[in-house]
Amino acid sequence: MLLSRLARTSREVAATAARSAKTAALAELLAATEPDEAPVVVTYLAGRLPQRRTGVGWRALRDLPEPAAEPRLTVADVHQALDRIAAVSGKGAASARARLLADLLAAATAEEQDFLRRLLVGELRQGALDALAVEALAAAVGAEAADVRRAVMLGGSLGEVARALLARGPAALADVRLEVGRPVLPMLAQTAKDVDDALDRLGPCAVEEKLDGIRVQVHRDGDTVRIYTRTLDDITERLPEVTAAARELAVSHAVLDGEVIALGPDGYPRPFQEVSGRVGSRLDVAGAHGRLPLMPVFFDLLAVDGRDLLAASTAGRHAELARVTPEPRRVRRVVAADPADPAARQAARDFAAEVLRRGHEGVVAKALDAPYSAGRRGAAWLKVKPVHTLDLVVLAAEWGHGRRTGRLSNLHLGARARDGSFAMLGKTFKGLTDALLEWQTAALRRIAVGEEPWGVRVRPELVVEVAFDGLQRSSRYPAGVTLRFARVLRYREDKHARDADTLDAVLALARWTT
Repeated sequence: MLLSRLARTSREVAATAARSAKTAALAELLAATEPDEAPVVVTYLAGRLPQRRTGVGWRALRDLPEPAAEPRLTVADVHQALDRIAAVSGKGAASARARLLADLLAAATAEEQDFLRRLLVGELRQGALDALAVEALAAAVGAEAADVRRAVMLGGSLGEVARALLARGPAALADVRLEVGRPVLPMLAQTAKDVDDALDRLGPCAVEEKLDGIRVQVHRDGDTVRIYTRTLDDITERLPEVTAAARELAVSHAVLDGEVIALGPDGYPRPFQEVSGRVGSRLDVAGAHGRLPLMPVFFDLLAVDGRDLLAASTAGRHAELARVTPEPRRVRRVVAADPADPAARQAARDFAAEVLRRGHEGVVAKALDAPYSAGRRGAAWLKVKPVHTLDLVVLAAEWGHGRRTGRLSNLHLGARARDGSFAMLGKTFKGLTDALLEWQTAALRRIAVGEEPWGVRVRPELVVEVAFDGLQRSSRYPAGVTLRFARVLRYREDKHARDADTLDAVLALARWTT
């Protein structure tokens, strides 16, 4: 398939708001796709790259070469070129990557260059997300969307399901089933305002502690154990303690869902950053294990001894989990069988408060009658966790890219230190609407004290209210901490910089920094 057709369809999909029109355009494209091209085509349509990382950023895409007059690039050509770019490493990698990128872009038309530029930096905002691609794929081959969705959940890859469907039609769906050793996409949770909101929306439910660790899916087939992340990466060799724990379970074949966490000597959980670093460590696994041992905590059971439990209820799956897993390996929970009962409602609130006191992230409420909807962020699971907010001062701002080009975007945020200066805690552009980007660009330029190629430094005058999920250690910032998942809520024009939150108040939120 020519890249030009994919780029044209992407533009058409982005230009229409009607879901039916988007689906029809995508279905027409997929129907004309060769099976072996399908994994790349659907990944591009979802705005992602099969290579995940290529080392190409906005700076490399600022000056594009003269475009080709006629389209001749195929999707396979682009995929191979990006494979070569992603593989570049070592001395001279930047210049070698630049040459390969220039060759690729020189072979592309203007429309194709625009598509590639946005694809490479994650700015392909066309609305063709996985859910829409599933519907289009079903329409292209004459299958039921629900059946295709289930196949993607169990097969773990929209691209591979697309390849099979385009080659064999709907009959290919019969071959996709839950198998021990093949990871499935995890079920995800929506957000509730608080525990009462979750109970009102779900009815009879279980309220479980939400652990701030790394999500893992553990497959046991006899003595063989495989461990996968939520993105289906195999991390078995990095977690020998999880393998050992899985072999201790009273079961021969199972697929379990859970988290790995680390506890300190005081019984409180270690920061997510430490757990993430340990899970990501590929070298000296034994040494890393000794420095920070991890423990799995399971909260769901997807299959056991030849039985597929995906369609079973939450209550039924948990009964099976309790049968094969000792209590220390299971997430703590309370059951609100009748949320209308004031005592049950208060017990759920008390449990959530206790979870927070124990240092965990919050709770997840799960409808007792819900099946396990792999790969979906359904309404049957609702997470509740406190949102921290701070009033911080803007110290600088960086010029934006993509839709934010020409506007000051990424904010440098600071808290008041004891000596009257401001300690930088991190950066964010999350939460900024187009209107707010326009306003803050004008406001920040009025108080700029210096311009840099990357942006402007400003007088510490503007106060912005920022929400964040927590703190993590960072050697990049003077206080040794940075905000985790920070996003802008609003500017506080009613406050002066002297009213902003202090660094002491910020550090008080981090138990492990004191």
